[in-house]
Amino acid sequence: MIKTVSTVAMASLMALAMSGVAQAQNKTLQRATSGQPAAIQGAMTQSQARKACQTEMKGARESKASINTKMKLCIDQKMQGNS
Repeated sequence: MIKTVSTVAMASLMALAMSGVAQAQNKTLQRATSGQPAAIQGAMTQSQARKACQTEMKGARESKASINTKMKLCIDQKMQGNS
């Protein structure tokens, strides 16, 4: 009797753990695929363009206003597919 109850309890715990993993994978996939895909070949999404421009601008010794202006132009160009 105790063996049967413990077997059923173990099976239910395993099923619960597996469903939690599946839900976590679903959430990760939804985050990765959320947002609009880039329609033009070579174009980036806004977040991709921002990251790329930030790496390009890293270490620039200019005023914040100048860097912000260049960042906006850079992001616009990358989102349109103009690298």
